[in-house]
Amino acid sequence: MTPFRERNKTVIGAIGITLILLFLVAAFKTDSLPIIGGGSVYTADFSEAAGLQKMDEVRVAGVKVGKVVSIGLKGDCAAKDGAGKVGCVVVKMRVKGVHLGSLTKAEIRIKTVLGRKYVSLTPDGDGSLKEDLAIPLDRTTAPFDVSPAFQQLASTLEPIHTDLLAKSFTTLADDFRNSPADVKASLDGLSRLSNTIASRDAKLRQLLDRAKGVTTVLANRDQDLVKFLAASDQLLLEVKARREAIHKLLITTTDLSEQLIALVRENRATLAPALTNLKGVVQVLRANQDNLDQGLAKLAPFVRVFANNLGNGRWFDTYLYNLTNPSGFGPGSF
Repeated sequence: MTPFRERNKTVIGAIGITLILLFLVAAFKTDSLPIIGGGSVYTADFSEAAGLQKMDEVRVAGVKVGKVVSIGLKGDCAAKDGAGKVGCVVVKMRVKGVHLGSLTKAEIRIKTVLGRKYVSLTPDGDGSLKEDLAIPLDRTTAPFDVSPAFQQLASTLEPIHTDLLAKSFTTLADDFRNSPADVKASLDGLSRLSNTIASRDAKLRQLLDRAKGVTTVLANRDQDLVKFLAASDQLLLEVKARREAIHKLLITTTDLSEQLIALVRENRATLAPALTNLKGVVQVLRANQDNLDQGLAKLAPFVRVFANNLGNGRWFDTYLYNLTNPSGFGPGSF
């Protein structure tokens, strides 16, 4: 058998590149693989998308069983009342690991406070749901999206001429001036309301614009908010897990404070003179602070020389010059 290092390097490189490309294709087509991917693709007709997006979750009884594959439009959906055909939104879902009956219902629900959605499936009926038959409109439900409603409200109120609206309410109130008291009070209130709206028109526009900006920012930071809430939940779980330790810490701190109070109370007669004497010592030291500073400054040379004398061991290394004159030696002996 030919050793691996002696084989054709070009062929080996081509095979390696081909395997890498196959792995890359498999990574992008994971859902279509027979073992780790797969699943059945079902279709559901909804009256509106309601903010549902591709790759959103599909759940059964709150458990994730798949995801949305695609969202499109369809012009020949059967109406809920059975009268004719209407336009609808077609949602394709890839579902795995769950049995869906022939009368399965589908509902678009709100996942987060920022408007993320998911498809909730409710299995029902005998047999199995066929992949080539879409869940009709009479078995699907789409929620009402509040955020687009406010955006449409802002665009609807924008072209209204508030001054003319206020003037019309005022004219209407003048025409009904001789009407009964209840009607007159109602129209006067409408007139004041229209004048108030006209005077606050700029602020209302600014409020609606800023509300739109806030909803946009929150929608863009949806995942960050979800992570923050998840982290907060983990923090609360950790605090709950440490509840007993925190409780013991608080009890121990309370006992310690009570013991310190009792200690001070029992030794008050002894502590009072000691604190008084300590105060006198502090005053003496403060009065002689300059002398202490000078003493420390003059002590430094002595400490340095003293340390040099003891630097060679546990003895004084000192030389006294010309202390004695040995016999036989005198000036001029050498």
